[in-house]
Amino acid sequence: MVTVVDYGIGNLRSLEKALIHVGSPVLRTDLAEDIAAADLLILPGVGAFGACIQAIRQHNLEQPIRDAAQRGVPFLGVCVGMQMLFETGLERGTFPGLGLLPGRVVPFELADRRLKIPHMGWNLITPRYDSALLKGLSDDARCYFVHSFHPTSIREADILATTNYGYDFPSIVARANVFGVQFHPEKSHRVGLRILSNFVALRADS
Repeated sequence: MVTVVDYGIGNLRSLEKALIHVGSPVLRTDLAEDIAAADLLILPGVGAFGACIQAIRQHNLEQPIRDAAQRGVPFLGVCVGMQMLFETGLERGTFPGLGLLPGRVVPFELADRRLKIPHMGWNLITPRYDSALLKGLSDDARCYFVHSFHPTSIREADILATTNYGYDFPSIVARANVFGVQFHPEKSHRVGLRILSNFVALRADS
């Protein structure tokens, strides 16, 4: 069972369908007790960092999410869900994140004016080291991105993969049981499904 945090922002149906496709039942919830009982936890996110983290706090889910991550539950942040893993987000103000990983989330600053913001579409992910999350992916694996911000000032050891859009930015992060992907795996066809399948397998392997 994958527990997906539903804090009232975004349509989670495509993520739910992708998880079911790879063989996992799904519980969408905004209840602290469900998060406390989770074997696998996904934090999705769309839109702005500030609105998402404020909604999590309004639902009184910040501490349950932190507690789950800190007790070793395999935890995946998706898109803005990844960004909220960090200490601070600078989108439409300055907002404290969950603080599970050191770093800040900042806007793209692109010297090449031909590149549009947001970064939208398919792009290559380049792993820096082996990880169970990326098991079975080809060297030319591409995922689907929609974002205008990315993490920076983070530990090199926490960067599992990078993507280039004007410059290299962290597109997958990982530390122990905590993972984050800047792209949308549920929209990334076979590559995204493989990543979700690998994440689901982390519970079986733990």
